[in-house]
Amino acid sequence: MSSLHISLIQTQLFWEDKAANLLMLEEKINSISQKTEIVVLPEMFSTGFSMNPSALAETMDGPTVQWMKKMAAEKKIILTGSVIIQENNEFFNRLLWVLPNGTIGHYDKRHRFAFAGEDQHYSNGHKRLIAQVKGWKINLQICYDLRFPVWARQQSDHEPEYDVLLYVANWPERRNHAWKTLLTARAIENQAYVVGVNRVGEGGNGIYHSGNSMVVDPLGEVLYHKEHEEDIFTIILEKNTLTEIRNKFPFWKDADDFHITQD
Repeated sequence: MSSLHISLIQTQLFWEDKAANLLMLEEKINSISQKTEIVVLPEMFSTGFSMNPSALAETMDGPTVQWMKKMAAEKKIILTGSVIIQENNEFFNRLLWVLPNGTIGHYDKRHRFAFAGEDQHYSNGHKRLIAQVKGWKINLQICYDLRFPVWARQQSDHEPEYDVLLYVANWPERRNHAWKTLLTARAIENQAYVVGVNRVGEGGNGIYHSGNSMVVDPLGEVLYHKEHEEDIFTIILEKNTLTEIRNKFPFWKDADDFHITQD
């Protein structure tokens, strides 16, 4: 059974300064010396969680996407994180899944954070993205999606739909208890690894982020947790551990049968 090497980058961000963020993140990615296959960056990693998309948005041919393709190719990694994208006169908080060969998958944030006005500036996505790597299936989501368990719920009645649930975030410190609790809950209820990558530091809007990036195993045990500090951490997820847990505790077989409308 295969193992999967994932690197989490918990970092401060320069407010609405793409050039500074990309330079800083390039240095951090280049500093990863151990084997890694996936590198995860926070939500809106090139700008911070900004409600100014008209000034900051790029197209899928823009410099941030080109930078991601360059880094993925040079480091032979899958690089993922969300950026502000403009498409068909709409703005999206879009998670990009960039392969070393230049192929890009994307997921547009389904649940916009109305409390901060995200619904006034960004269009919502309609479809989930479950990527595949080395026989692993990875469900990719963004920040506020974490509060909506139906959107993350395993749907297959024959076998679990995915193996890893991954969240990129700009989740504020004042609600970090919810972040940590819900990451653990999503792992337990879906019998999957959960990876949550958050930023640290204060944004230009005066909101402080404490990080609390985490990796949780399918039983809800926390394998990694870092608070307040910047950190780059690579973890190895084991497929045989996941399979053993699901075989020993086949709770997924008793789940309710339902279907999410994604249109």
